[in-house]
Parts: sequence; structure tokens; C-alpha cells
Amino acid sequence: MTLAFVALGLDHRHIYGMTENMARIGGRCLGYWTRGTPQPLAGYVERFPDLHRFDTLEAALGTGADLALISTIPADRAALAVRAMQTGHDVMTDKPGCTTQRQLDQIKAAVAETGRIWSINFSERFEVPCVTLADQLVRDGAIGHVVHTTGLGPHRLNRQTRPDWFFDREKYGGVLVDIGSHQIDQFLHFTGSETAQITMAHAANHANPKDPGLQDFGEIALRSAHASGYIRVDWYTPDALPNWGDGRLTLLGTKGYIELRKYVDVGGRVGTDSLVLVNDDRCEVIDARGAGLPYFKRLAHDIAHRTETAMTQTHCFNVMDLALHAQAMAEAGAA
Repeated sequence: MTLAFVALGLDHRHIYGMTENMARIGGRCLGYWTRGTPQPLAGYVERFPDLHRFDTLEAALGTGADLALISTIPADRAALAVRAMQTGHDVMTDKPGCTTQRQLDQIKAAVAETGRIWSINFSERFEVPCVTLADQLVRDGAIGHVVHTTGLGPHRLNRQTRPDWFFDREKYGGVLVDIGSHQIDQFLHFTGSETAQITMAHAANHANPKDPGLQDFGEIALRSAHASGYIRVDWYTPDALPNWGDGRLTLLGTKGYIELRKYVDVGGRVGTDSLVLVNDDRCEVIDARGAGLPYFKRLAHDIAHRTETAMTQTHCFNVMDLALHAQAMAEAGAA
């Protein structure tokens, strides 16, 4: 099977990686559709100059593609995903896959009705090679049972490049839904938890009072039957850092720990994807840049064989359920 896909909505730069990674595993992009001229459009055309732009959504959905990649404005992603599923497409959507509980309920109904796959590309797990190596080490028992995760997701604001919707709470869904969902995904995955309880949730705007719709800080505490975790996300990355954020994940096991320094190592090592492993036999830093990104090939396999090797549908639903619950808890607490 040669997987064919279309890109729908170019409102977020994550569409670059989604397209590149599906093409890298042999997928064929039939073209793209987007409203107007969103900021990422120019970069997309530069990266993929030979791709056809469809004049209408209907034309894009009528190509016979197997998969729709969606990276439109977050509040619009659910309706577009439902439309794609109803026209026979499986869906890979940028995070967050939806911004309200009503939208998530509509997606669940569409999945049940159509039998299509709705997958969220949690790029902080699926586009980071050191996470791939950590996954293998955890499965091999290198640190015992994972009983706690600490996920840190700092981001650079880059105000000058942000569209109006970025500062509109109803459009992006709130900081815990938007970037907090990455960390919830990693907690459930690495602790082997189907779901969890949100025990604390907080969102605030500390540094951008002229943008009342922006939440620039958020935190979550959560626990499952056998593990607990803490999440912190923010938009405070300082200009001197050489990339958009010093994203880290620490996995505490009963026999050791792993720390992932995903995008930069301020300790001095050059490059991305430094993995720190400490257990009874090893205390070392591993260069994990070559560990691979299996999500995209697995999703193609799932589309061809109707399996769940990339991510289970239940997991995908549960991450968004928890993110939406945390967001509501945080905003109720602030009221």
C-alpha cells in the first residue's frame, strides 16, 4: 500500500513536520487546502514547492486520500476532523485535537460511526528521538516500574509571528489543553496508565497583561492507580536560549531514573536529544539523535491494517478528556 494524504489547514507550523514525516516513510501528499494566507503558508510552499493547492475543501476531500493531516486553528480542528472522517479519511491532527468537551464528544461519535482513526500527533513524544530510546529502555526494565513523571514544557512566545487567534482563549483552548496535553500524553504512556485523576490544575497570565486572552503559565498534578506526575508549561523562554524551549521529561522508576533533555542541553552538550540514564549499573548521558521516530510508520501500518500500533484510540480520547478537565478545573479555581 502506498499511503496517500492531504494537508488541511496550515495555521500552525506543526504541519511542516507532519507532512515531512509522512512523506519520509513513503506517503504521497496529493496537495493541501487552507483558508486565506496564514503565516505558515509561505514556509510550507518553500518546503514543498511542487504540492498542489486545492481551491476548496471539497476538492481536497475528493482526492481519494487515505489520511488527512489537520493543523488549522485549534478551535476548528474538531469540525474538520469530523468532516474528513465522514468522507472516508483517517485523521492525524495537530495538538490539541479539540478545544471543548462538546467537540470531543462529536469526534467520539464520528469515530464510532465511521470506524476511522483519529490520531493526535503529540510532537513532544512522536517527533523526539530521545523519547523513542526512553520508551525502549522503560520497556526493557532499565529503571523498573515508572512511578512518577515530571514534564516541563517551556515555549518561546515569539510575539511578532503569532496570529490573532494565538491570544484568543476560545480559539486555542487554554494553556493546559494546548501545550499541557503533550505532558498528559507522556504521563499516561510512560506510566502505563489508561487514565488518571487531576488533583491540581492552575492557569494564569503573569507576564502579558495587555493580552488578557493569553494564559502564559500552567501546571497540573495528576495520579493514576500506580503512579503520579507533575506538569509545568509556560511561554517564558528567554531570548538567549538557542531554540524555542528547554523541554525536559524525567521518568522516576523503582530502580533508577531517566531524564530527557529534548531540544537543548544547557549543561554544555551540543545538539538535541540527550538522554540521562541512572540505575544500579549505568550512570551516563546517551546521544539519542539516531533513535528514530516510529509513530509515522506505525500510523501508516494502522491505516492499512486497522490496528492500533501507533497509539490506541482510547489513549487519544483519554488524553484530551484529561486536558479538558484540567483546563476547566483551573479556570473554575480562578473564578
